[in-house]
Amino acid sequence: MRLHLTYLIRSTLNGISQVFLQRHLGCGLLILVAIGLHDRALLAGALLGLLSGTCMAWRLGYPRDDIESGLYGYNAALLGLLITLMLGLVPLACLLTILSGALSTPVQHHLLRRMRERRSLPGFTLSFVLLGWLAMGVCGVLDGVVEARVPEHRLDGWGALGGIVRGLGQVLFLADPLAGLCLFAALLLADRRTAAWALCGSAVGIYVALLAGASEPTALAGLAGYNPALAALALSQVHRSPLVPALGIGLAIIFRLLFDQLGLPPLTMPFILACWAVALGRRQHQRQGELQPS
Repeated sequence: MRLHLTYLIRSTLNGISQVFLQRHLGCGLLILVAIGLHDRALLAGALLGLLSGTCMAWRLGYPRDDIESGLYGYNAALLGLLITLMLGLVPLACLLTILSGALSTPVQHHLLRRMRERRSLPGFTLSFVLLGWLAMGVCGVLDGVVEARVPEHRLDGWGALGGIVRGLGQVLFLADPLAGLCLFAALLLADRRTAAWALCGSAVGIYVALLAGASEPTALAGLAGYNPALAALALSQVHRSPLVPALGIGLAIIFRLLFDQLGLPPLTMPFILACWAVALGRRQHQRQGELQPS
């Protein structure tokens, strides 16, 4: 019993840290603290999603190391956060969180298997995006749920800094700058280099949003920062050259603007598309190098 409890705790903490592509227990604990400080209802939704996705993976007999690494928890946690944000912590939200979290597990398993066996592109948070859009459609809020939480901010020194850390917080639908600072501390604990790149991605995203004509309150709420932050974080873990995460930041911003034009909630899809575009470009470059005569 004690062994199972330790296994569940490790899977849960790693699962929430995998939202930021980390496998780190301390990072996961600080992320949960950040959510709890911002909104205890969101914390309950995240934990319910985490447990739903993790337990389903265990019931389906998926590899133990993958489960303990949190690979079946982070999409379900994001779904729990999104659904709780939309509906509040009510019985219907809990039911939808359990169902969507459980459903995200076989989808994630399929994506992982294709990546490992066929060298397909990594799924990242694709399960969350697809099921998130479905949940938003079912709840009738497909025109944008996050944008409903846009407080007033001013473009001064503290306002700009608050907007940048809010860009990290908006990965988890957290608009509180203190929550963003706590998330930044969690990333610093896990990997200082990727933490710096995530902060840089958020800053550039917000700056470009202001240049593109977004209002100061909208830009400083961090909604334009979280996708470039995730893209910079993910690519900086794989590529040592600073040009690659910088490219990812630019692509994530472009894809976010395209989603704005379509009127579809971007969630984390711009981050995914940016990383896919970089990966495909790198593969094409390698193929051309192999075809060139020596």
